[in-house]
Amino acid sequence: MRKQKNETVILKKGKNDIQLDYAELRKAVLVLRAVNHKLRQSVIDLLEEHESMTVTDIYIKLRLEQSVASQHLAILRRAGVVITQRRGKFINYMLDRERLSQISRLVEELAA
Repeated sequence: MRKQKNETVILKKGKNDIQLDYAELRKAVLVLRAVNHKLRQSVIDLLEEHESMTVTDIYIKLRLEQSVASQHLAILRRAGVVITQRRGKFINYMLDRERLSQISRLVEELAA
């Protein structure tokens, strides 16, 4: 049976209970799946080095096909890891650092 979107999930960790919002948990799973890929981790590392990059910059630096770079950027964008900004005919990709901080806090909370 599927959980309702407004339902909470309680994880038991020793004597402590961790209460998580099911919808937020699903979002976190989407992000963790997105970043759990070597090529996407390379894209994230590259975007950490450079404030903003176009898909062309990314596929040249990583020596990829343009379509491969675009597909992986789309996955990261849907997960909220990268954000885009249009500048003329180019789309620049940047890391959403606030979103990455949220995910980091969630992982730390679950791992603690």
